[in-house]
Amino acid sequence: MPMRKLNLSDIGFLLMEKRETPMHVGGINLYTLPSGADEQAFMSDIADILTREEPMRVPFGHKLKTGPAGLIGPVYWEPDLELDLDYHVRHSALPKPGRYRELFALVSRLHGTLLDRDRPLWEVHLIEGLQNRQFAVYSKMHHSMIDGIGAIHLTQSILSADPDKRIDYSPFSLRAFEKYRSSHRKKAAEEKSASFSIADIANVTEFLAQQWDTGVNAMTTAMRVAAVFAGRGGPLAMPWHNIPRTPINARVSGSRRFVAQSWPLERAKAIGKALGGTINDTVLAVCAGALKRYLSAEGKLPNHSLKAMTPVSIRREGDLDSSNAFAFVTADLATNIYDPQKRFEAIRSSMLAGKQMLMDLTPEQAQLFVQLLQVPLLLTTVTGMATRFPAFTTVISNVPGPRDPLFWNGAQLEGIYPASIPFDGFAMNITLVSYAGSLDFGITACRHSLPRVQRVIDYMEDAFIELEEVAGLAIQKSARATARSRKTVKAKTATATPSKRGSRKTKK
Repeated sequence: MPMRKLNLSDIGFLLMEKRETPMHVGGINLYTLPSGADEQAFMSDIADILTREEPMRVPFGHKLKTGPAGLIGPVYWEPDLELDLDYHVRHSALPKPGRYRELFALVSRLHGTLLDRDRPLWEVHLIEGLQNRQFAVYSKMHHSMIDGIGAIHLTQSILSADPDKRIDYSPFSLRAFEKYRSSHRKKAAEEKSASFSIADIANVTEFLAQQWDTGVNAMTTAMRVAAVFAGRGGPLAMPWHNIPRTPINARVSGSRRFVAQSWPLERAKAIGKALGGTINDTVLAVCAGALKRYLSAEGKLPNHSLKAMTPVSIRREGDLDSSNAFAFVTADLATNIYDPQKRFEAIRSSMLAGKQMLMDLTPEQAQLFVQLLQVPLLLTTVTGMATRFPAFTTVISNVPGPRDPLFWNGAQLEGIYPASIPFDGFAMNITLVSYAGSLDFGITACRHSLPRVQRVIDYMEDAFIELEEVAGLAIQKSARATARSRKTVKAKTATATPSKRGSRKTKK
C-alpha cells in the first residue's frame, strides 16, 4: 500500500506540538439511545463495530514515517502493521447522576493528554451513564490528519436521516469512506478536472515555482498586507498588527477546561438579517460581546480591540481526501466600541475585507498564503515568544454541519460540540458547529491561565440578548430570565426537536 506524503500545513501542527500543547482536535457527539434499546447491549454493539478488524482509511490505519531529517524532511503516513483497535477505542461510564458537568470534566482530562506518535494519531471514547438515556462519543484526532470540515464528513459517513437504518462498519474504515465518497463522486470528479489537489504539492518551493507566472493576485495580496501594517488597510485586519495583550495571550499548561452550549440557529439568523450581516457576523459579535464582558469582569479589558483568527474552508466540493484545506481571516472584534450595533458593523466590515482578499486568490494561492503566515507563528511558538508577540487574541471557528437530524443505528444525534486547540499565546479556542437548527459551541481553554472560562457561556447569552435589543427583535422571556438570573433552563432531551428547543440548551 503506497504511503501518503504530508503537506507543509500538516507538518506545522506536528512541529508546534509539545506536552503542554497537544495539537489534536475533536469533541463530543451527544446521542440519545433508541426507544426500547438496552443501554449495555447497544453500547457493546457500538464498541464491537468500532473495533472490528477491516481495512482502514488513510490515515486512521497509518502512523508517521520520517527520514533522517525528522519533521524538517519528508514526512509520510505509512500503514501500521500492528494496529491495535482496542487501544484506540475506549469505553467509560460516568459516575451517577451522569450530568453534563461530569461529562465535561472527563473530556477536559482526556483532551489534555498527548496522542502516541508511535501509533495512528486518534482515539475514540464511548461514554455511557448520562441522564435521559443519553451517551456521548468523545473523539480526538491530530490536526495533521484532519480539519473541521473533514471531521464533519467523517461523522456523516456513518449517520443516516433514517432512524431504522443499521450499519456494521466503523467511520474510520475504508468501507465507510468508499460508501460515503460514492455519494459525492460526481461533484468530486467535476472539481478534480478543474484543478490539481493541494495534497499533491510537495513543498512551498515547488508550489512557488508552479505559481511564478500566475502570481499576480498573490502579489496584490502581499501589497494589501503591507498596507495594513503601514496604517492604510482600512477595515482589513492582519495577524500581529495592533494585537493587545490579554490574559488569553498567556503561556498554557497541559490542563484543559472544556465547556459547551447550544443556541437556536434562528436567533443568529434573525440578528444577522436585521443588522445587514450574516450568521457568521452574528456569531463573531456574540463572541466579541462575551469576551468583552469576561475581560471587563477580570479587570483586564484592553484599550485596543481584540482580534480573532477565523478559519475559512477552501476545500473544494466533493474533496474528501485533503487533511487540511483552509485559509483564515483575521476578524476585528471591535471590543473597543461600546455600542453593540456599531461593533457589529465594524466586525462585518472587517470580515468583508478579509473575505475579499481571499476571493482574489485561487484556493492554491490561499493555501500558500496560510502556509507562509504559519512560519512566523511556528517560530514564535517554538521560541516561546508567542505570549509577547501574539498573532491574534483567540480563534473563533464556525464549521457548517448537517442541516437535518441524523441517527447512528437508531440513536439520535443530539449535538456536535467541538473541542479544539489552545496553545502558547492563545489560551482559549471557540469553535462551533451548526447542526439541525442549532449552533453547538465548544470552548476549550487552559484551566490554569483562564480558571473561570465557563462564565463565557453566560456572557454569550447576554450578548445574544443585547444584539436582539438593538436589532429590534422580540426577546423570549426565558432568554432574558436566563441571562439575568443565571438559572439553568431545560436541556435538550430525546423528545426535543429543532422547533421546540428553548432559547438555549444549557450544558453544565
